[in-house]
Amino acid sequence: MPESVGVRQVQAQRTRSGVLRAAAAVFVEQGVQAPVRDIADRAGVGVGTVYRNFPTRADLVTAVYRHQIDACAALAPRLLQESASPFTALALWTDAFVDFLVTKHGLGAALGSGDPGLENLHALMLDTLVPACATLLDACAADDGLRPGVTAYTLMRAIGNLCITGPDYDQADAKRMVALLLTGCRSTA
Repeated sequence: MPESVGVRQVQAQRTRSGVLRAAAAVFVEQGVQAPVRDIADRAGVGVGTVYRNFPTRADLVTAVYRHQIDACAALAPRLLQESASPFTALALWTDAFVDFLVTKHGLGAALGSGDPGLENLHALMLDTLVPACATLLDACAADDGLRPGVTAYTLMRAIGNLCITGPDYDQADAKRMVALLLTGCRSTA
């Protein structure tokens, strides 16, 4: 009996992983509001299987992006170590953050939507990415490269707002606007 339980657990994990991979691909193509039916079809499972693993859309969205959020956070200390200056590290990190937000069609808008089901994703991003950004800002401030009063949370909110793309505003536009924002954050000393 225990062996069959182990086999079922392995199969359940494979199914869950398959749903996550399918959801990630569908989200890139259609946005986070893509129909669950499309995700289920891509994963080769029924809609009920998706909901059994992820009872709400917010659960699915959070699970898909958790790994990518962790990778973005881990990038901050590496960039500080490898970059010529803390401000260069900050610019590179914000560029990666913009890529994350913009390529996740609708994620930026979803985070700002006030959907209570996405509060866990918002909290995950805040708990993980704000400290990473703060580390970069602290290094910039210690290097006299940052205007006083710039906080990680405010900067990330501004970046998130600049990453809401539309028909006449794409990823390149968002990157240009974030670069201008960062220029405004630089110390004038």
